Order: sequence, then C-alpha cells, then structure tokens
Amino acid sequence: MFRWFNQVAQVLRLRPRIDEELWEELEEALIAGDVSASVAFQMVSDLRDKARAEAWTDASQVSTGFRDEVARLLKDDDPGLSLPDTLPAVYLLVGVNGTGKTTSAAKLAWDIRQSGKTVLLAAADTFRAAAIDQLEVWAERAGVEMVRHQPNSDPSAVVFDAIEAARARGVDIVIADTAGRLHTRANLMQELAKLGRVTEKCLGRPPDETLLVLDATTGQNAVNQARQFGAATPLTGVILTKMDGTARGGVVLTLAREMGIPVKFIGIGEKISDLRLFDAAEYADGLFRLDGDGDAAPVEAVTLEPVSEPVVEPIQPAETVDEPSVETSTDEEAKPLWKRLFRRG
Repeated sequence: MFRWFNQVAQVLRLRPRIDEELWEELEEALIAGDVSASVAFQMVSDLRDKARAEAWTDASQVSTGFRDEVARLLKDDDPGLSLPDTLPAVYLLVGVNGTGKTTSAAKLAWDIRQSGKTVLLAAADTFRAAAIDQLEVWAERAGVEMVRHQPNSDPSAVVFDAIEAARARGVDIVIADTAGRLHTRANLMQELAKLGRVTEKCLGRPPDETLLVLDATTGQNAVNQARQFGAATPLTGVILTKMDGTARGGVVLTLAREMGIPVKFIGIGEKISDLRLFDAAEYADGLFRLDGDGDAAPVEAVTLEPVSEPVVEPIQPAETVDEPSVETSTDEEAKPLWKRLFRRG
C-alpha cells in the first residue's frame, strides 16, 4: 500500500547482520516515510534494546519484531463506530479544506446504509456554498437524505435541525460535514467547539464520534492539524484519505504514538465504496513479505492514479450506481466494512 514499505524492507534485506548501520538506516527509512523524527528514534531505540535483551542475531528477527511493534502500536482498543442504545447516533467529521472530508462523509453514509441502518447527512459546512452542493450530489449517490440551510447560516443550527429531523423520521445516524476550517484560525476552532456543545445539549451526551479527516499525502502537516483540532474538541479517530496516491503512510505511527488517536478508516479511491476500516494487523503485515528463508523481501508498491475531488454535476440515482454486491463479493480485500462497522457505545 505504501511505497516507503519498500525502503524499510530493503534496509533489512540488504543488511542481514544486525549492526549500528542497520539501526541508522532503519531510522532514516522511517523518517523518509513520514514518521516523525522523535517517533522514529524511539521505535528504533526500543527495537535495539529488545534485540540486545533477546540476543537477536539477524535482520529477519528485526523484521518480525518491528512488524509486531507496529501492530501493537496501532491496535485500536475500541474498533468501529460507537452505536449508542438511544438513537440517533451523531458523527461529526472535521478537518481542513481539501482533505476529502465532504466525500468521506458520503462514503461513510453509503457504507452504513449497507448495514441496514438509516443515515441523514447534515451540510454543516455553510461557509462554502459549493460544499453544500457537493454534499448534495454525494448524498444522492449514497442514496441518503440531507439537511441543508442557506450559505453562511449557523452550522450548529444545521446540526440541531438534522438531529431533530432524525428523531422525527426514525433515522439511526446523523453524519455532519463541518466547515473546512483553517486550523490556524481561532474563531473557527471555537465554532467547532460550539458544534460539540450543541450536539451534547440535543443528545444529553457528546457526539458519538468526532472523526478528523486528514490527507495522507501531507505528511507531518497532518500531525500538526491533529494537534490543533484535538485542542478544540475531543477526537475519537481519524479518517486518512488519498492513500491510493503518493501517500507514504508513516504518519499513522506518529498519530498513534504521540497523540493516541486511532486511525479508523482509510480512503483508497474515488468510488463511493472506497472507504475501508483500517486494520492494524494488515498494515503491519504489509510492511514485509517474508520469503521461504525468513528474510524480508521488498513489498511491491501499488501505483494508482492520483485522487481528485469530484466535479459537482448531475449523476445517476443511487440505485443505478454500479457498486459491489454484498451477496456476490468474494474478494477478501474488498470485503464490505459494515460486517464489523459498529460497536455498542
């Protein structure tokens, strides 16, 4: 999935013996893959200590140890989405412009709809008229309804009306697409905090999920965004988009180690079905493919066309969209995520 896997695997393959140069090159490969310098240093330091304590003798043991550490670090103790006993559940999607937040809201709605749950989208990005129109297009594609107000109206009022509409219509889940706010503007962060307060007033509890949408191609800037948004509102997880392009992917390790924020979903393409649950074990296994002798062999990179935001234009009704069938899909990688989408919260 990520090109930097090749770099990490090659370090361990080309240096079968454990020496200081191996540790230095491993650290450099991690940093080149968008892992922060501090996290790369600490991971390699921990791995070096374990190698000494267990008397490792060759790089295949480092490969296995590193893979296990990545899986442990990224394991989500609360996988899936919180589904409370008292509905509707409310999920807020937050993030800066250009991360794919609006399309991720609709993709998540489509996946939830396949689980048999009903969904209502809330167009709470009222500062940009195009965002409302874009969400409407994607809501039609996902086959779900949407609550919208006029441009420049109060985003909190949109979320409030969406929750009330969900109650009146017996809808299970509200997904709010919030403004693509710049994380350096304090007034917009205050607006985000207000959305949380209004939601809590309506529900008697905080939003069931507040998911930060990050562009995986932005590297360490994504971590800076996570810090800023996390200071404004409690984050329950991350949606990492554009993973099918030039993303190096190491940012997930920094998010987990420095901030303790789990990656919940990854976006792998433009289709309505191209949002997948993040699997820590699968991610760790993707770091290396071991050959018959136990040596680390490089993982071939998957090269796809870069993702671009869809143009707002008329589309076919949702029932005619060509998407995979639940009953006929046999590809394990394309297994629909709704089978393990929710947890009781």
